[in-house]
Amino acid sequence: MRHQFPSITRLGIGGVTLLLALTGSALPASASPAAPASGPVRTTVEEQRLDRAAPREILRRSGFDALAPRFARALEGSRGYAQAERAVTRHGSALWRRAVDRAQGRGPVTGDLSRGDDRPLYWARLALSRELRSWEPRFAVDDRRREALLSALETSSRGQDDIRYRGRQVKRVLVTGFDPFTLDRDVRIGNPSGASVLALDGTLVRTATGTARIEAVVFPVRWTDFAEGAVERALAPQLPRLDLFTTVSQGRQGRFDVERTNGAWRGGFADNENLSSTGTVPVTDPASQPQWTSTTLPYRQLAEADTGRFPVYDNTEVTEVPAGATQPVTRPEGPTPGSAARAGGGGDYLSNEIAYRATLLRDRLGLPKLPGGHLHTPVLQFGAENSDPATGAVTDPDFERNRSDIVRQVRALVTTAVGAAR
Repeated sequence: MRHQFPSITRLGIGGVTLLLALTGSALPASASPAAPASGPVRTTVEEQRLDRAAPREILRRSGFDALAPRFARALEGSRGYAQAERAVTRHGSALWRRAVDRAQGRGPVTGDLSRGDDRPLYWARLALSRELRSWEPRFAVDDRRREALLSALETSSRGQDDIRYRGRQVKRVLVTGFDPFTLDRDVRIGNPSGASVLALDGTLVRTATGTARIEAVVFPVRWTDFAEGAVERALAPQLPRLDLFTTVSQGRQGRFDVERTNGAWRGGFADNENLSSTGTVPVTDPASQPQWTSTTLPYRQLAEADTGRFPVYDNTEVTEVPAGATQPVTRPEGPTPGSAARAGGGGDYLSNEIAYRATLLRDRLGLPKLPGGHLHTPVLQFGAENSDPATGAVTDPDFERNRSDIVRQVRALVTTAVGAAR
């Protein structure tokens, strides 16, 4: 994802011991010694946007507005922490599965919003998390336990507990997407990377080198989650099992970009919590942290293949501070030796960071030949007559067609990448 508003600045194995070494933090415990109960937690900036008209309409028109009240009743009926924990993971997983099934045409149609829409998942997750924060249990739940429940809701409702690969002769592919973002600019916004994840999760595709199964997850647009190791926790158990991975986010208007190089720099653009972060991407073992990482996706084949409506570019541009210099410069052909990163091909926002973290993890796990990297989609746009966020409808035919075309082309690009990878 890149800044698009209002001026365009370019953004974007197993085993607990290794996982902790990679993330630098412990996994939340499901139980803890007795501690004083905490009161309800204040809602987050993201959750507060639920009270706006467009999110309410999206939830109502998809039928996802019924999920938070059900979840609240399950929490209220919990007689202990273990039962509450089961309710959280059950409802989080059910939300994910419902969103995937809806996007892939399974199950009854609820509401008149198009099936491929990623926004009901985002807003329903926030509705559930708001219920969890405001829940007043009849038993002691300290801050650490409540945070563990919130973490369990996040991972289960983002598909991270749902990754299943079956069959020895099937290639294994992992695709990641993002939540909608820049919601204070236009709260109606969707994210085509999130829509692609829902359309692809659990599907089989036939490639030039055999059948591949795609599993998919979605990540938040929050600096703090990334600094706390959300990407590494989700991907570290998966990368050694894969034949290919690609992180996906929304990029420029009218084009796809295969990002050749990723930079170790945060540019400060506000996230979905309206928080900013500027500086070197925080990782464990910063002494061995490279300024740049590279894609191992078959970028030339992706740029040359006929995969759909939008052109696909092999993007080699970066912004760097050259060795011995103090001011950043743009390099169309990639970084020079000894330079410091200021923007990767995908910019300096969280899309660049997920690509940097995923490819750094690939390298630190000793998987240099594993094909993986980042794909930027075109911006998902409303129709020209529906572009005003103050007066526009939550959907229109152009918006739905643009999303369908982008999702279809993401599928074709992933299929092409698997078939071309060696």
